[in-house]
Amino acid sequence: MESGTRPVKGTKKMIASMSPVLQPGVFVFCSMFHNDDAKAALSLARGAFAEDEGMSLILPKGEADRLGLSYDAEMKQITLMVFSSVTGVGLTAAVSTELARQKIPANVVAASQHDHVFVPVKKADAAMETLRALQERVRDSE
Repeated sequence: MESGTRPVKGTKKMIASMSPVLQPGVFVFCSMFHNDDAKAALSLARGAFAEDEGMSLILPKGEADRLGLSYDAEMKQITLMVFSSVTGVGLTAAVSTELARQKIPANVVAASQHDHVFVPVKKADAAMETLRALQERVRDSE
């Protein structure tokens, strides 16, 4: 991140400023109990969250297969290239609402620099079109 860069907070500004980027690779969500296997997989994870039942990991599909982990769906990652504030309101709601209108399942993960949307592989292109259209619609209304 560039020194002096401030996170974007306003809903319309976050949406208008986002540039969705389809990341390479296929990812899966896996659950693991707190044990040595989870620790090993954690180093390979794109994302992780500790839940009462164990670790939820977002792993590259190939790594999950290599480790013999089960998963439900193969996902593509779309990064919303806007430095959105963790206290900003509306970006996640707008993105998930637009994708839901198109019947595209989405798992949104917010991180400190960007928000990431995981969508089924077969719906990735439609998700990108939907997010670009949302961005353009908001830009045009400003």
